[in-house]
Amino acid sequence: MGDMSNSDFYAKNQRNEGNHAAGFGCSLMELRSLMELRGTEAVVKLQEDYGGVEGLCKRLKTSPTEGLAGAQLDLDKRKEIFGKNLIPPKKPKTFLQLVWEALQDVTLIILEIAALISLGLSFYHPPGETGGESCGTAAGGVEDEGEADAGWIEGAAILLSVVCVVLVTAFNDWSKEKQFRGLQSRIEQEQKFQVVRGSQVIQLPVADIVVGDIAQIKYGDLLPADGVLIQGNDLKIDESSLTGESDHVKKSADKDPMLLSGTHVMEGSGRMVVTAVGVNSQTGIIFTLLGAGTEEEEKKEKKGKRKQTGAAAMEMQPLKSAEGGEADEKERKKVSVSKKEKSVLQGKLTKLAVQIGKAGLLMSAITVIILVLYFAIDTFVMQKHPWMPECTPIYVQYFVKFFIIGVTVLVVAVPEGLPLAVTISLAYSVKKMMKDNNLVRHLDACETMGNATAICSDKTGTLTTNRMTAVQCYVGDVHYKEIPDPGVLPPKSLELLINAISINSAYTTKILPPDKEGGLPKQVGNKTECGLLGLVLELKRDYQPIRNQIPEEKLYKVYTFNSVRKSMSTVIKLPDGSFRMYSKGASEIVLKKCSHILNEVGESRVFRPRDKDEMVKKVIEPMACDGLRTICVAYRDFSSDPEPNWDEENNILSDLTAICVVGIEDPVRPEVPDAIQKCQRAGITVRMVTGDNINTARAIAIKCGIIHPGEDFLCIDGKEFNRRIRNEKGEVEQERIDKVWPKLRVLARSSPTDKHTLVKGIIDSTMADQRQVVAVTGDGTNDGPALKKADVGFAMGIAGTDVAKEASDIILTDDNFSSIVKAVMWGRNVYDSISKFLQFQLTVNVVAVIVAFTGACITQDSPLKAVQMLWVNLIMDTFASLALATEPPTESLLKRKPYGRNKPLISSTMTKNILGHGVYQLVIIFTLLFVGEQIFDIDSGRNAPLHSPPSEHYTIIFNTFVMMQLFNEINARKIHGERNVFDGIFRNPIFCSIVFGTFAVQIVIVQFGGKPFSCQPLDLEKWMWCVFLGLGELVWGQVIATIPNSRLRFLRRAGQLTQKDELPEEDVNEENEEIDHAERELRRGQILWFRGLNRIQTQIEVVNTFKSGTSFQGAGALRRQSSTTSQTQDVTNVSSPSHVSLSNSARSAGLRVIPTA
Repeated sequence: MGDMSNSDFYAKNQRNEGNHAAGFGCSLMELRSLMELRGTEAVVKLQEDYGGVEGLCKRLKTSPTEGLAGAQLDLDKRKEIFGKNLIPPKKPKTFLQLVWEALQDVTLIILEIAALISLGLSFYHPPGETGGESCGTAAGGVEDEGEADAGWIEGAAILLSVVCVVLVTAFNDWSKEKQFRGLQSRIEQEQKFQVVRGSQVIQLPVADIVVGDIAQIKYGDLLPADGVLIQGNDLKIDESSLTGESDHVKKSADKDPMLLSGTHVMEGSGRMVVTAVGVNSQTGIIFTLLGAGTEEEEKKEKKGKRKQTGAAAMEMQPLKSAEGGEADEKERKKVSVSKKEKSVLQGKLTKLAVQIGKAGLLMSAITVIILVLYFAIDTFVMQKHPWMPECTPIYVQYFVKFFIIGVTVLVVAVPEGLPLAVTISLAYSVKKMMKDNNLVRHLDACETMGNATAICSDKTGTLTTNRMTAVQCYVGDVHYKEIPDPGVLPPKSLELLINAISINSAYTTKILPPDKEGGLPKQVGNKTECGLLGLVLELKRDYQPIRNQIPEEKLYKVYTFNSVRKSMSTVIKLPDGSFRMYSKGASEIVLKKCSHILNEVGESRVFRPRDKDEMVKKVIEPMACDGLRTICVAYRDFSSDPEPNWDEENNILSDLTAICVVGIEDPVRPEVPDAIQKCQRAGITVRMVTGDNINTARAIAIKCGIIHPGEDFLCIDGKEFNRRIRNEKGEVEQERIDKVWPKLRVLARSSPTDKHTLVKGIIDSTMADQRQVVAVTGDGTNDGPALKKADVGFAMGIAGTDVAKEASDIILTDDNFSSIVKAVMWGRNVYDSISKFLQFQLTVNVVAVIVAFTGACITQDSPLKAVQMLWVNLIMDTFASLALATEPPTESLLKRKPYGRNKPLISSTMTKNILGHGVYQLVIIFTLLFVGEQIFDIDSGRNAPLHSPPSEHYTIIFNTFVMMQLFNEINARKIHGERNVFDGIFRNPIFCSIVFGTFAVQIVIVQFGGKPFSCQPLDLEKWMWCVFLGLGELVWGQVIATIPNSRLRFLRRAGQLTQKDELPEEDVNEENEEIDHAERELRRGQILWFRGLNRIQTQIEVVNTFKSGTSFQGAGALRRQSSTTSQTQDVTNVSSPSHVSLSNSARSAGLRVIPTA
């Protein structure tokens, strides 16, 4: 407990300093410790130390009714002493950190090593050629001067391309981070709160709230700061975000006045005095711990020791309540989310890259071995030269040359453009998706969206506009299908109706004039109430004068709306001393409590049960079937003496007189039906999950086109859903869900748990051959779990709560369903872009590797020199990925079904294209290589004498090769076997500029590249031939497109046969992967190894723990497991999964894991 007393002492010091410095009657630390108390403790402490809330306000120099004066000086002083209402964001990663992360890529590491070796060797010059002729063919230097001088270029060029890739990746991550921070601050600025300053109620940005402010709180608010309740009516708060307790906590000034930031007001309203803001509020303290937690963790990993300073212990105090659990859970979830299974595409690509890499390694190894053997046999066997010591350096130089050729083959074979293409494609999409109102928080979400098979959407605000308008009403025994002229209605009823709506609604709800001329009026506050106030305005009356006449203070008693009552009532005192209560609420509930109803002249008549049934049939059901929300408005008069007992709610809320029933429409967004139709065409099922009643939900679903009359589908409510999916014990069973979800289209009156259960059920289902990929939209705090569970969670940017945004992957900045369709389009586009790139890349790879390999074996020298290979590599990797990955999406993407998780990356059409173009290119190149000198009537470049300048022959081969790649890049734009490869080419300026740019650079290299590039300038005629052979690619592409896939059955088999070679066509699902026997044995061996190592590691850990004697340090690694169970968790304990496996294996090794509280 040493720490604690220290911190108390620290707090006392602080207190005295605070007093002197500030001139306020209490210091920061006192207020902080006050906010840690709950319930009666808090009330007692307030009374004893401060003299109640009024005393606290006096000390904070504020007035409970008028608030702060609002003088700038005073506000600044408060901010300085008590802090600002901002939680400083975690420090972003620096650019260098991002670069370092990007360097961890395996292909890049292989390349870096190869480049460094190559660089080192190029600077290694063996001592003079002493051996003379005696060393056989080796004499006279190995390579021509150009190559010797340009030896370093190669290594440098490889390094350069690595640098490019790394910088691009890092820059993308950095800009993404920046964008997101920008959005974060945009969201924060938009959040406003009502505060009393200088006896005026004003809306303040949350960041401007200071200690001492008097804040008005109402139903649905997220509290922006800690405070003490001054006065409240019927206030209930959901503190689950802090305590994890789902029951709502009743707050009242005399029993439990403590209000905490980050909690939600579920019922009622009130005023509070702000006592702690920003980092010092309860949420702030937890956030600080989370932020500090991750930093601490990094430090700890570096030091390998765990220390806890007094200050940290002090910060830990507030977590002694149950709050720590939740915070830690959240953090743990966050960490696990980032380690979510790789997205489908990444999984497939990693696999592909590894396979290509293996094939490349194999080829390069064979190349080197063949060259070395050939040289050895030729020199030592055929020419019978002995190995002389003085010749060693020359032989070494030969072997180095062979090694470099090998590395070149490898470099060309390894597609380092793959990671780049993915990154560019995703980053480009994310940037463009911003314009389509999608803010992507997790990059891979964008691509997962392309595979989505199901969308579970909210109704209000996503499918509908969330602008409630009254469109029908039932007054004085008449059902008006549109809002009537006020002259038609009985004057008495009209008067009562106007008063009932104006007074019996939150005074914070208003309808303001539109921002833009000709726009719709702005609705502020509760949308349903806005709909009713709109009705008042449509009846040519105004609610404001009535509210001014009876201000909020004069309301005698308010029963606020909550989910149990489903109604709201307000009591006012009439001039003659009697009372009148106005009531409004869901019609089926309020009508049950009515015993009278106003007739056509505004007189009340008896309202019998059978009248009610008729009313439900004739008025309420038809309204609900039009998709309207029905609200009943009623009133009741009480005599002044005896005054009724207002607490007997059931007696008060009965015997009412109904005034009218209003049908409120939340119209479907105009673009939604079209968007939903597109989804269905694209093979995506849209399901609506809503809290509204089933008739309304069904009507809206029909309007949206989610269900079509006459189809076989299910529309059920939450009760029925739970009855169907739970067994006798009340547990959810997957088989039962599987019977429900395929046909389910509308789930009405659903709770947040139902939503989560449905999403989980669809994702875990094994019925379909493909695992379902589910997207979910949500705006409420309660949607958090479902958003997290879904493959892609969409949160609403405007209506969404902070909790929902935190749990989501993509934020819809305009809350509109049609933006989701855009996301699907972009997701599919990413997938297609990668496929285009692959098709191009693999063709070049196959050809280049085969040419280098056969060339080396037959002529002992690769026809394409190392530097040329790298230039080809640069074109095909970096530039092609830029060009092909930035193709804009087209509507046609939405006309096909989702690919699903098991479809191979390389379709049969693509296989056909790759093999077809590969054959064409190889034929041309080998023809040029072996008979080129006769065709063009030039000197042969084969077996040229040493030191000879670069030959025209090899230059033509190089040039033709590049031209063929350029034209094949245009072919690669289409992967589904389309004829017109030029379709939409000008919509992509990047593509055009890259093709022309590459062409220009190629001209420069050939004409002026000289020795470094081993090029001899060509004349116009030879250039024309090169271009002509390149153009042949386009013609050949058409020929390939004519061959039907069905003819090429063997291609599918080829895909499987040549798996090792180039064309991985196998499943990406690890579960049902067919691994051959040998590999399985290998894996088993690996697993045993790992297990053995793990055991040893664990035992060493444990021995160390006992040696060091401090159970704290060693147990750190073992306590990962137990920390979930202990209540007060050290938030920093969320670390890499390797530790978890450690303590698991510790258990399996029969060790007792030491839990630390």
